Amino acid sequence: MTREVKETFGRGSAAPAPAALAAKVRTLAPSMTRSMQRVAEAVANDPAGCAALTVTGLAELTGTSEATVVRTARLLGYPGYRDLRLALAGLAAQQQSGRAPAITTDIAVDDPIADVVAKLAHDEQQTLADTAAGLDTAQLGAAVSAAAAARRIDVYGVGASGLVAQDLTQKLLRIGLIAHAHSDPHLAVTNAVQLRAGDVAIAITHSGSTGDVIEPLRVAFERGATTVAITGRPDGAVTQYADHILTTSTARESELRPAAMSSRTSQLLVVDCLFVGVAQRTYETAAPALSASYEALAHRHRR
Repeated sequence: MTREVKETFGRGSAAPAPAALAAKVRTLAPSMTRSMQRVAEAVANDPAGCAALTVTGLAELTGTSEATVVRTARLLGYPGYRDLRLALAGLAAQQQSGRAPAITTDIAVDDPIADVVAKLAHDEQQTLADTAAGLDTAQLGAAVSAAAAARRIDVYGVGASGLVAQDLTQKLLRIGLIAHAHSDPHLAVTNAVQLRAGDVAIAITHSGSTGDVIEPLRVAFERGATTVAITGRPDGAVTQYADHILTTSTARESELRPAAMSSRTSQLLVVDCLFVGVAQRTYETAAPALSASYEALAHRHRR
């Protein structure tokens, strides 16, 4: 029987900690209306100043309405504006504790290679920190529980996300689980049709709107499988068919660093967290399976 398509996402999740606020803004801003973006940018750029403002004051500062301010606070994960103000105050206190200013990550075509290395390293570190700060551990734990008990795990991804899907499945295979990565959209759907309750389907899409990934997840959802979305857009179309949503963060895109690069970094962190959690839950079988796989490949690494 087809399950009812979800109308909301992140239900039951706790409000993000102050340190996660900036990450939330970077992740969600592209999907906001322009008026909501003004509110989000204001609180991220000047948390101390905005923490001192009433909802009316912030609306006047950003040229929006009180309703827009409240909607923005809720989209960022806070029950109301009061909770957002508390987070802003906490973020301001952290920033005043002496953290070093961030370097710019814009890469110019004539940058020395040493500068490119420094900027990319900073960018990767920021992306990982943002992803860790914004990851809902309750959602992650639920996804781990489902995968650890699954009869079969299908993972969908195309392009750079397809590489991440392959990375996750090869890890799961090495601890004795049945897992398949599907980058061909036709094969993904035909395999999804075979799923049922007790199986798990994982969709990886930074944009949250990749049709070739959404379609097999929808089929798996309707077949009764537990579904997981790993996405940079928690309000994207893919989340309609996801029982559990794991949000990734990305650095600001530039001409020489497309979204696929930074999104892959955050996706790899999330799938590593998922894999380690599953390995912990299945340790009695995972440890010997992993040892056996090392032994089977050991001769290939000898000179």
